Amino acid sequence: MKLLNKRNNQRGFTLLEVLLVVAIIAILAGIVIIAINPGKNLGDTRNAQRSADVNTLINGVYQYALDNNGTLPGVGSRTGAVAISTTPTEICQNSGTTCTGLVDLSILTTNGKYLVATPGDPQCPSVCLTNGSGYTIAKDANNRLIVAAPDAEQGKTISVTK
Repeated sequence: MKLLNKRNNQRGFTLLEVLLVVAIIAILAGIVIIAINPGKNLGDTRNAQRSADVNTLINGVYQYALDNNGTLPGVGSRTGAVAISTTPTEICQNSGTTCTGLVDLSILTTNGKYLVATPGDPQCPSVCLTNGSGYTIAKDANNRLIVAAPDAEQGKTISVTK
């Protein structure tokens, strides 16, 4: 009889209690994941990189123009490259040998004088043209330079004018 009472006093968790605890933990984890929102955070991080890259590019081109009496970087030596115009045109990456329809700024990276390398969009090559960087450059009617990241995420506009 004593043995029977001892077993009745030993209590454990029922299956229902364990399931309730697991469900509560799952709900709390879901709330935390929604609050953190990794997709938005990753997009914000990529946009911050794009903003830094756009500033780096425009500063390199501007510094080159200052050192060369206002002359903008030319067409360059790569096949098919075009000059900076009033139409926003994608900038060619350093790694490409041809820049068909792209602006070649490789002179900025010669000896690392203005840029070490031409920055590329964080989502290249999926958002870039062949050998493109994902960033565009143009000049407005007043010959001011405009460098932009047309593939910015979350409805952001990333553009710098100088």
